[in-house]
Amino acid sequence: MTRAECLCGAVGYEVDAPFSRLSHCHCSRCRKAHGSAFASYAEAPVRHFRFTRGEANVERYTGSGSFPRPFCRHCGSVVPGDVYEDRIFVPAGPLEGGVGEIPMTHIFVGSKAPWYEIHDTLPRFDEYPPELGTAGMPDRTPTEPPGVLRGSCLCNAVGFVVEGPLLVARNCHCMRCRRARAAVHASNLFVAEGGVRYTRGDGRVGSYKVPEAERFTQFFCRTCGAKLPRPPGRSSLQVAIPMGALDDDPGIRPACHIFVGSKAPWYEITGPLPQYAEYPPPA
Repeated sequence: MTRAECLCGAVGYEVDAPFSRLSHCHCSRCRKAHGSAFASYAEAPVRHFRFTRGEANVERYTGSGSFPRPFCRHCGSVVPGDVYEDRIFVPAGPLEGGVGEIPMTHIFVGSKAPWYEIHDTLPRFDEYPPELGTAGMPDRTPTEPPGVLRGSCLCNAVGFVVEGPLLVARNCHCMRCRRARAAVHASNLFVAEGGVRYTRGDGRVGSYKVPEAERFTQFFCRTCGAKLPRPPGRSSLQVAIPMGALDDDPGIRPACHIFVGSKAPWYEITGPLPQYAEYPPPA
């Protein structure tokens, strides 16, 4: 039995059969939905999946292509709901436990974020694997004119630009980030307060603050669930931008992996970036 829940705990689910495959998807739509470098989905027979609570809290955005994008209406976390034939696709980041010895692949690497490098040796496909025989959706063209660092949500109702200096980017593996993004890790770009300006749709931005956390708040589009930076006017020393929301290459790259003591047990961190069990040491 494998269990998981969203960030706020309103939606819980479990799978009581082995997973058959896991795909790391790098398409721009998955990046925006999760706010991360890529999404990781494990396949299971749909008859072995069930919501344990909160199915009525699941919103579904259906405008991103051939399948719905389900998310918790309260916290914005991506939850399961995409079914293809007799299989359901479960976001693997929040799973409490392993996924078993299953095939893993990278898909849609032709749309990979320019700021993320793949260092492992798993098979890679520019779109879907050949056996699925399904063409992907083209990347969306940003609405704002070039010349600034741009970002937007999945449904394009919310847009923002980054005008402040870029401070640092990190990959975080803590369970809060894994549940919030429903991904194996969050990739956050930090800028100073006032460094983000919304160009449209700020009234559509929802938020959820983890009650016991001093600062952990997730911001997301209430229509499509895509992860977003904190709107201006809410006091903080820095603004965390979910890097999956970016439409342009920020130039800066993640500097390290943090909270690897809480990482998904089935995910292997590869590559040269420093790893820290919790926060990095003071500079």
